[in-house]
Amino acid sequence: MKKIILAAFLSLSILGVNAQETEPVQDVQDRNEFKINALYLVLGAIDVTYERLLNEESGVGVSVFIPFDDEINGDINYYISPYYRFYFGKKYATGFFVEGFGMLNSYNNNTVAFNSDFDIISTNEKNVTDFALGIGVGGKWVTSRGMFAEVNFGVGRNLFNNNEFDDYEIVGKAAISIGIRF
Repeated sequence: MKKIILAAFLSLSILGVNAQETEPVQDVQDRNEFKINALYLVLGAIDVTYERLLNEESGVGVSVFIPFDDEINGDINYYISPYYRFYFGKKYATGFFVEGFGMLNSYNNNTVAFNSDFDIISTNEKNVTDFALGIGVGGKWVTSRGMFAEVNFGVGRNLFNNNEFDDYEIVGKAAISIGIRF
């Protein structure tokens, strides 16, 4: 009887040691992510993102940016930015990444005409919608429960409405985001 109890105890101890050594693995069924950009929220805009993870190395997503602060809204009206990411981390869709993105953006372009005495002749404000292509880099850190933090930066170029007086030829996006994988 003592030998049976001892054998059972040793078996359970070995199983317990093996269970403690294994790292919790993110469920591969969790392929959806929702995040909010805390950086833009502080600066006066809402930037929310949905990402669908395709596999352990890549994902596609879309970000929507809408300003609520008048200073930001005076320049940028909105942007919608779909993207594709390639992850280089050891865990499922985490670590350093590179992304390619498109950006449908709308901004207010103000032009001012001067005469030879530098008096203002006319001002013209128009709402311009353009599409940009760009590239970005960043990093993502995910907990075993699916919460994550992300930092990224990207830069791109508007393709259609560029002229010598346009200040919005180059577009950028930056994020310090928090979110959940589900």
